[in-house]
Amino acid sequence: MWVILGVIAIAATLINLYLYKAGKDYKLAMAMGLSFTALTLCAEYSLVSRWVKVEDWAALSDVVPGMERALWFLTIVSILLNMAPLLLKQKSKE
Repeated sequence: MWVILGVIAIAATLINLYLYKAGKDYKLAMAMGLSFTALTLCAEYSLVSRWVKVEDWAALSDVVPGMERALWFLTIVSILLNMAPLLLKQKSKE
């Protein structure tokens, strides 16, 4: 599930950037990109929670350390890319 939500978050972010470049209203796409990023993180947390419930320590020790770094990096990138149109618009006003 987290993969599907992640792909939707990436698509919404790309749509956000395209709409900004095209000069159209991009704020809904920006909100969707950030929202699906949050849902992706929640879905990943649910997966880890299930592994803890069934005491699958091997899965936790194999996957969680690498996924932690990846999720931090991708979340920061998502926030920056989705906020870029707002920051660029603010900069162009000055």
